[in-house]
Amino acid sequence: MRMRRYAPILILALAGCGPCGYNRIVTEEQQVEAAWSQVENQLQRRADLIPNLVETVKGYARHEKGVFDDIANARAAMMGASSRAEKIQAANQFEGAISKLLSISEAYPQLKADTTYQRLMDELAGTENRLAVERKRYNEAVQQYNSDIRRIPGAWWAKIGGFTPKEYFKAESGARAVPKVSFQ
Repeated sequence: MRMRRYAPILILALAGCGPCGYNRIVTEEQQVEAAWSQVENQLQRRADLIPNLVETVKGYARHEKGVFDDIANARAAMMGASSRAEKIQAANQFEGAISKLLSISEAYPQLKADTTYQRLMDELAGTENRLAVERKRYNEAVQQYNSDIRRIPGAWWAKIGGFTPKEYFKAESGARAVPKVSFQ
């Protein structure tokens, strides 16, 4: 008699804590990893494209060595980053260097007429758009996963399965600042 009284509660508890809850977290974690892989693909595409753009701009702006050094350093940091946090930081460093490069190109009207430069700029714009989309998808997957492992019953499965929160892809604090280019 007593068992019948608690049967509905027991059934509800088991339904929320069943294997589907664990499998859902596993699936969400894999979605986060797949989304991160796409972000890395676009970061690599950008890193491969930038040296060609830099070489084109160098022909017009020989005295802007500091900007080219920044880009080379940012690309090296990107290629050498091993953890997700390091890759996010390197990507943000790379964006700052690209902004400086684009500012330089504004000062050289003849550069904008160069077909190689135009093609590379179109490729870069496309890459940046793809990267923005993949970052958004990654952050959405992280949000879903992190939310699920913090809510009940997902938090229980997360503890049992050793699932930990994932890091969002965030811009650095100074990323909104307009780069300053000086020709002095």
